[in-house]
Amino acid sequence: MMIKAGIIGGAGYTAGELIRLLIHHKEVKIDFVFSTSNSGNPISAIHQDLVGSIDQKFTDTINTNIDVLFLCLGHGNSGKFLAEHQFSDTTKIIDLSNEFRLVNDKVFQGNEYVYGLPEINKEEIKGANYIANPGCFATAIQLAIAPLASKKLITNNIHVNAVTGATGAGTSLSKTTHFTWRDNNFSYYKPFTHQHLGEIYQTIEKFQSESKHQVLFLPNRGNFSRGIFATVYTEFSGSAKEAIKIYKEFYKDAAFTFVADQTLHLKQVVNTNKCLVHVHKHENQLLITSCIDNLLKGASGQAVQNMNLMFGFEETEGLQLKANFF
Repeated sequence: MMIKAGIIGGAGYTAGELIRLLIHHKEVKIDFVFSTSNSGNPISAIHQDLVGSIDQKFTDTINTNIDVLFLCLGHGNSGKFLAEHQFSDTTKIIDLSNEFRLVNDKVFQGNEYVYGLPEINKEEIKGANYIANPGCFATAIQLAIAPLASKKLITNNIHVNAVTGATGAGTSLSKTTHFTWRDNNFSYYKPFTHQHLGEIYQTIEKFQSESKHQVLFLPNRGNFSRGIFATVYTEFSGSAKEAIKIYKEFYKDAAFTFVADQTLHLKQVVNTNKCLVHVHKHENQLLITSCIDNLLKGASGQAVQNMNLMFGFEETEGLQLKANFF
């Protein structure tokens, strides 16, 4: 029997990708897509890649007895929405905002949200009713760092330079999302203060609680639509062979994270739920490259991966996507 899913905040990029994934998921039926600003309009009028794939309309009414609810709201709005709507005790909730990701924020209305990074918390996710889906930068960077932390091998500050595509800024226009600003352009923002750092430090703390080293993160805006390309480096006393062994062992059972032998490029992961990781040693520095699609492994794809684990489906169901390589 198929489960019924509801989506809140249906007009944004992450909701559009979530709809695209769920309409092809053999275990899920979309019950409603909630959007007050688009109520009554065809979903395919906003998400135009879905023309011919879905004939539902946006709605401003909610079925509170669904099996799973996806919150695709702007940061700071999930709690407000849940405070105003009472869902069934059996409804599982996956929040794609940053509201419940940190330990101090994980309990809301008496419900505890599990941090939904499957490569680290798979068993907890399987038993969870409430999931805080990780941030996109946080996903790419944690998957680059976690194997080292798991062996307590973070011995110095970690330097991160990562670039994201324009979809990372959402659908609302601002100076830096206009085509004329973004095209043929490149810039950094929020240097060393990005909001995803809290999630990253939590994962380091989980594995290597005694580490007091900093994550020096420089986020960049790229002039492409989607994807995150992160380069991470730190001191490492072992050999390249030893580092590669650590990473491949850590991810040996991961459904979507793979350690690549060759250097990476972004097109390998765009339109997939994969994270690709590559390890390189130079003198005393270990360089880890990590690539994801910010809208899939960094958002909607990871949300579906978490849903699959929560309901006991195949972890890869609905997520076997081919990269846009050409």
